[in-house]
Amino acid sequence: MIAVRRFLGLRRTNSEHDHKGAKLNAIRTRKGILDADVVVVRFGEKYKQWNAAFDAGYAAALGKSLIILHAAEHQHALKEVDAAALAVAEHPAQVVRMLAYILQGRL
Repeated sequence: MIAVRRFLGLRRTNSEHDHKGAKLNAIRTRKGILDADVVVVRFGEKYKQWNAAFDAGYAAALGKSLIILHAAEHQHALKEVDAAALAVAEHPAQVVRMLAYILQGRL
């Protein structure tokens, strides 16, 4: 939030602040996805994560290797996202093991 005020000026309304912040975050996220060899997208529990779904789709469209992380109870809702991924995990430790294997060949 401070970065938005510093780089884009003081907020006039919460809506304007959110809009400017979303654009600044989108630049950062897109750059990260473009630079990545493997993209890990985590879907959390607290709220609907449209941003995560958008980022997963963007990474898939770029042909990035995609690992999806979400709880088992979201399997049905995320079946299309899971289908675009090369791997799906339910726990962060599983992602760590996957990355260890990908990067170091260590099982």
